[in-house]
Amino acid sequence: MRRQRTLLFTLLAALTLLLPSTAATAAESTTAANFRVLVFSKVTNFYHDSIPAGVAAIRQLGDQQGFAVEATTDAGAFTDANLARFDALVFNNTNSTPTSGDLLDADQRAALQRFIRNGGGWVGLHAASASERNWTWYEGLVGTIFDQHPDFSATGGTFPGRIKVLDHAHPSTKGLPELWERSEEWYNWRTNPTGKVHTLAQIKVRDGIPGLDEGTDHAYSWCQNYDGGRSWFTAGGHSSSSFQEPAFLAHLLGGIQWAAGAAPGDCGATRTTNFERIPLVNQDLSDPFELAVAPDRRVFYIERTGALKVVNQDTLAVTTLLDFAYTPEQTSQSDGLLGMTLDRHFADNNWLYLLWSDRVEKQLNLSRFTVDGDSVSLASEKRLLTIPTWRGEARANSHMGGSVTMDQQGNLYAAIGDNTDPFESSGFTPIDERAGRRAFDAQGTAGNTNDLRGKILRIKPLPNGKYAIPEGNLFPPGIARTRPEIYAMGMRNPFRITVDSKGGALLVADYGPDGRSANPNRGPEGTVEFNRITSAGNYGWPYCIGNNIPFNDYNFATATSGPKFNCAAPVNDSPNNTGLTNLPATRPALVWYAYSASPQFPELGTGGGGPMSGPVYDFDPSNKRLTKFPQYFEDKWIVYELTRRWFKTLSIHESAQTFNDPRFGPTDVGDLQSINGIFGNMSSNSQELWMRNLD
Repeated sequence: MRRQRTLLFTLLAALTLLLPSTAATAAESTTAANFRVLVFSKVTNFYHDSIPAGVAAIRQLGDQQGFAVEATTDAGAFTDANLARFDALVFNNTNSTPTSGDLLDADQRAALQRFIRNGGGWVGLHAASASERNWTWYEGLVGTIFDQHPDFSATGGTFPGRIKVLDHAHPSTKGLPELWERSEEWYNWRTNPTGKVHTLAQIKVRDGIPGLDEGTDHAYSWCQNYDGGRSWFTAGGHSSSSFQEPAFLAHLLGGIQWAAGAAPGDCGATRTTNFERIPLVNQDLSDPFELAVAPDRRVFYIERTGALKVVNQDTLAVTTLLDFAYTPEQTSQSDGLLGMTLDRHFADNNWLYLLWSDRVEKQLNLSRFTVDGDSVSLASEKRLLTIPTWRGEARANSHMGGSVTMDQQGNLYAAIGDNTDPFESSGFTPIDERAGRRAFDAQGTAGNTNDLRGKILRIKPLPNGKYAIPEGNLFPPGIARTRPEIYAMGMRNPFRITVDSKGGALLVADYGPDGRSANPNRGPEGTVEFNRITSAGNYGWPYCIGNNIPFNDYNFATATSGPKFNCAAPVNDSPNNTGLTNLPATRPALVWYAYSASPQFPELGTGGGGPMSGPVYDFDPSNKRLTKFPQYFEDKWIVYELTRRWFKTLSIHESAQTFNDPRFGPTDVGDLQSINGIFGNMSSNSQELWMRNLD
């Protein structure tokens, strides 16, 4: 897709929340005994038959876990003196309307407010959200108010579905499955609480539950620090059988323990007001591209116009270490200083790697340099790889990719674009095989097993400035008409890549073509991708894209369309191909989306696409910095969109699951579990940012 070319340059420093990030399991919390809970079950409107089961279940949990439980339906219990005896209040399917009468009178409401403001905890079950519907403070305590639920009378009042558990650190959701299958009376809300509260779990709306109206961010359970106290809510608990489900009881127990202050848990990680954006560099930036943070917290970054700079985070002083000094004409498309990363042993060897355009030799160079104090000498260069380009032919110096990263084993990855002119293919695949048009044929680059462009390269740098080929690349050394440096082929413009430092997966964001609508004789509309790569493979371009959606073969000389390409066995018979004719089967993307709304991923919106791959967060409990990210983000892939201007997390299944309902297929390790927006009060059109928590 054609998009603005100024790259978001974001420094995601750590952040902190009010509460410790270490979550306790139910078993670990048994030592935090001797707290008291009042279960309140008054109803003036609809009475849930599950109320007695809820009281009995909480009493049993108290007996098992060592906390005291009292139960009442009498609002007279809401006095300062009486509430002072308790650490948490459980509103057990309470229900009221202004017409049927309130649960609490003015004095009782005031007592509840003072209880919360003095640090008390509140737990709400299901219809607790359908109580005191005209009391704004109570709506804030709950997080939202019940609006209506779909008519499930034909299925006995409930409907089967799955819940996406998003927070695996909070005690109420820590032990739940990644997708929690249960039958429920699903609720719609007066206003969606997402972003205002910390969402622990969401309904998987694309399971086909009828009548849901909250969109893709349909919250099911959440928590928050509210008005001096703690509030935890779950939409579960409609049926008496809920209180016999071990998973729901564990969920409820963790919520009660957290609300009572007996189990730590972080309830601010996804509240948008908890984050502030602070510039780290207060100076004009010249097309900033990539950054890396050294062990001593210095921040190295590059500008496409040629400068390598470093920021001292203590003084915020910026020093230029090296400058290739490209002219505007030399960076008019995608040339320039494109990629940078630090060696994994940077603290000892001071090595960094740059991917830069050689305007004399018409090539990209992947080089190692040595940092010496406040400078980097060109003489320290050890050139690892050169990638010839079509520079000067049409506009084929566009699509150069450029991101560089290193994994924990010391393997260096370089993302190289297809170096193909995209502007004369009507927004579809550029496969012009006419003589003299090689710069318009991605079959000669991305689809060519003997060319380094349109690829993710993987090499193992050696101390002497040479490199070795790691095991597991796409083509072993010695295979004719292939390059052993290729790890992943079939890329268009893989603009930003990262490596999951714990899991080892290569994470790639790849730009797509510009077709504004699908054409049955040419191919799909412009589609972009997020790819999670755990083994070498072919990712399709220029033959297939997205979920293995094929383009049509097309004769540019006669302007006629041929059959669609075979993604399972693509054939590269272009005269510009110097590699193998029969290519590996293409792999589908993890996430793909086009200009129009995505039926698979509606969370991503519409419009142009500028996908960017950020890091996977690795929570370190020994990190004492107040600005670290909370544990909620553990193992979440943070991505952002340059064109649509959002940040999101992609959560990946860490275990395989099967389900009882035949509508739900099994999940495998590595499948996408959830897409969730973060930093919703920030657009990604800024330059350098430092995220920190306001609390």
